[in-house]
Amino acid sequence: MKDGLIPGLINKQSYVTTQEMRASQLTSNVLSTPAMIGLMEGTSLRLVAPYLDENEQTVGIHVDVRHMAPTKIGQSVTVTAELLEVRDNKMRFSVLAVNDKDVKIGEGTHRRAVINTKQFTSS
Repeated sequence: MKDGLIPGLINKQSYVTTQEMRASQLTSNVLSTPAMIGLMEGTSLRLVAPYLDENEQTVGIHVDVRHMAPTKIGQSVTVTAELLEVRDNKMRFSVLAVNDKDVKIGEGTHRRAVINTKQFTSS
């Protein structure tokens, strides 16, 4: 890892929800929990990506998230990931998702670990 990956770094990204993100088991067109978690993981991943060396990548190792309110497909969602801790090539993030009606739809924590891509794919 490169220098500069320190607690307090924040990445905030907005996404438009699509049919692929729909909770297919429901009759209404709303964002699924797995899709929301995917947006949170992706936002966290993009926060640390500039600090990784050539053969490094991160993988999700833990998610503890509450899905608190529905969001209709077509609405936008803004996800904020804040790096809380870096220890032993592992990172802990605070994650928050808010829809375009300014409703908090999800929050929690997420953990990622740095891997060596050459070693990871050869095992």
